[in-house]
Amino acid sequence: MNPKDISIDNFSYELPNEKIAKYPLSQRDKSKLLVYQNGGIRDHDFSEIGELIPNESLLLINNTKVIHARILFNKSSGSKIEIFCLQPANGNFESIFNSKGSCEWICMVGNAKRWKNEVLIKELTLAGSKITIEAKQIDQIPDGFIIQFNWNSPSLTFGKLLEYAGILPIPPYLNRDVEEKDEAQYQTTYSKVEGSVAAPTAGLHFTEKVFEKLKTKGVTISELTLHVGAGTFRPVKAAKLENHEMHSEAIFVSLKVLRQMHTFLEEEKPIIAVGTTSLRTIESLYWFGVKLLFKKTSFSEIEVSQWDPYELPSHVSPAKAIEAVILHAVEHNQQEISGTTQLLIAPGYKIKIANALVTNFHQPGSTLLLLVAAFVGNDWIKVYNHALTYDYRFLSFGDASLLFRDSIKP
Repeated sequence: MNPKDISIDNFSYELPNEKIAKYPLSQRDKSKLLVYQNGGIRDHDFSEIGELIPNESLLLINNTKVIHARILFNKSSGSKIEIFCLQPANGNFESIFNSKGSCEWICMVGNAKRWKNEVLIKELTLAGSKITIEAKQIDQIPDGFIIQFNWNSPSLTFGKLLEYAGILPIPPYLNRDVEEKDEAQYQTTYSKVEGSVAAPTAGLHFTEKVFEKLKTKGVTISELTLHVGAGTFRPVKAAKLENHEMHSEAIFVSLKVLRQMHTFLEEEKPIIAVGTTSLRTIESLYWFGVKLLFKKTSFSEIEVSQWDPYELPSHVSPAKAIEAVILHAVEHNQQEISGTTQLLIAPGYKIKIANALVTNFHQPGSTLLLLVAAFVGNDWIKVYNHALTYDYRFLSFGDASLLFRDSIKP
């Protein structure tokens, strides 16, 4: 199957509103866990995942942290303008969160038609000091704007400014305002690297108790980073997939984790991706390695487009591709490889790295559902019908699934 010819209507299903989890469970690891393996489906509690993941696996988790990406401004006329910070205009997350006085972001703007060229102003008080934030349009780009922020406190970083002035961007389909408890519940317990505008929700189920059980089985738990963009919520509006532009997201993987991946691939030990974000990250590493081997890139950083997997040579072994990325990092004296990916995983795509995937249940007609369909084939229909029939909770705060790609055993 050529993914460009996919009709998105074939990857939809009826999702009743009452199946969408508006709030998480009080205990993260008490959600349901659907296990799909060798064509069969079993029902478990998430707390049992330590018994279900194979011994001596490599479990890859995404340590990104959701930022207070929404900033509300009021015009002098009373109109409300919402600025949604998506990613740094210069692409450097670390530097922009540490910037002082001024910085530029790529943003979405709510009520943009009512905002012409005037400077928006927001005032707040921090530790007894009055802080003034200004927002100015620099340029309009496809699907957004470049916005310059200026503030009058020379010692205050933009990261801290967002923390105080911004709002946590919970998913729009929850149809509710953000609440105080969301601050903790819409972050994984291991979140640490600021940059996402949405949580890597498969990770929301993991607790320290779950991790300890996995460690007793010899499971190696390693972190990587993909900063989740707002495009993760964007439905595929085109009738055919070839007319859908995949959003780009920033990824960061340490040399240590690359070497771990290479060892597990060489020794044919299972690699488990926690979440679609972790899966897209490690699969993007494969295609960057292929580009390096075939000299299809001159960039020192990762750059993977949505159609690369369907146009590049695909016979390279995963171990060989990851080895190429390791050598590239060493040659450039990098302890961490970084870059961006637009990787689109859809039916017709052959998974290269992961043996299993932990993920939630996704929206109809979404690229996330297409990814699941690529991972388990047409059985995605059986998986989702089972989840709907047996009252699984859907979307970000919902229940989880553990999907095995082949016949590896716990």
